Amino acid sequence: MSEPAEHPGIQRVREAAARKGVTLEVRVFGESTHTAEEAAAAVGAEIGQIVKSLVFVAPGDSDDLDPILCLVSGPNRVDLARLAAVTGEKDVRRATAREANELTGFSIGGIPPIGHSRPLRAVMDPDLGRYPIVWAAAGTPSAVFPVSPATLRTLANATVAPVAEERPPAEGTPPGEEPPPGEEPPPAAEPPESSSTPPE
Repeated sequence: MSEPAEHPGIQRVREAAARKGVTLEVRVFGESTHTAEEAAAAVGAEIGQIVKSLVFVAPGDSDDLDPILCLVSGPNRVDLARLAAVTGEKDVRRATAREANELTGFSIGGIPPIGHSRPLRAVMDPDLGRYPIVWAAAGTPSAVFPVSPATLRTLANATVAPVAEERPPAEGTPPGEEPPPGEEPPPAAEPPESSSTPPE
């Protein structure tokens, strides 16, 4: 059974967007949209249009952690070395499920790009800009919303920077040319990443 539209998590996302003058069209599904593949199937989009909200942390003041939110295109994986270079944080690492929940106020599977319990520094994957519309989690594991990449960047106050791992060209693709977005599946040996934050 799907969550009602007034679910507190969804409401927080709506309110965060409204504060910046944006009205979101949240869609709630009966099935999970936890992974990028599930989200793409649910909305009828390419996997590259799915925004994964991945939480990373770096040492902060005292014993605090400095959270960093990466908004990443569905098939992409974050390269920690690139993220460290972009943020200037050499000890950056993936947040644990508990840390992600404590730092954002949302549970894994439904972490959105906005509406968190504290301000987060956000970095956005430039690959999302290939699409007119992308889909992001709306606060629960089965709620998503469509948004243009430009609006997403504004809502999340994100810096656009290349933080994804380099992917080898698909077989038959000339050297130096990337396959069209959405046509390269994630490596079969790796577990699917969540459309929000996957487990460790």
